Amino acid sequence: MIEKSVVSQLVEEWLEGKDYFLVDVTVTPDNRIVVEIDHAEGVWIEDCVELSRFIESKLDREQEDFELEVGSAGIGQPFKVLQQYINHIGKEVEVLKADGKKQTGILKEADENHFIVTISKKVKLEGEKRPKMVDEDVTFAYDEIKYTKYLISFK
Repeated sequence: MIEKSVVSQLVEEWLEGKDYFLVDVTVTPDNRIVVEIDHAEGVWIEDCVELSRFIESKLDREQEDFELEVGSAGIGQPFKVLQQYINHIGKEVEVLKADGKKQTGILKEADENHFIVTISKKVKLEGEKRPKMVDEDVTFAYDEIKYTKYLISFK
């Protein structure tokens, strides 16, 4: 079986000096290799082809046969790496908490330990007759959530 670390190292070598970043590498027991990359402005098919050819040139099919798929991290799919959070700051996201509750809001900031989402909710303020929309920053630790993903809006 081809080692995931070998493929990851090849991808990192190709990424050197480029604005792309590695999202995920999976290698199944039957040597199906799936590489996901991303870029702040989207992934170009030509770059996926170039990366695929680069990986193929470094692996020997005579020694071990494999199937290779190189693509972008799917839009609307859960974030897997910090860089995806950073790239989506200022955009609407959906967070599924470990307790099963979903919250949506605008991703405000993210670092290695946590991320902050600004959530709008109705609150009845003292002395007011009707509830008003109020923005609240909610901090999430990565281990408190099941996923975070970009919300696609067709408004």
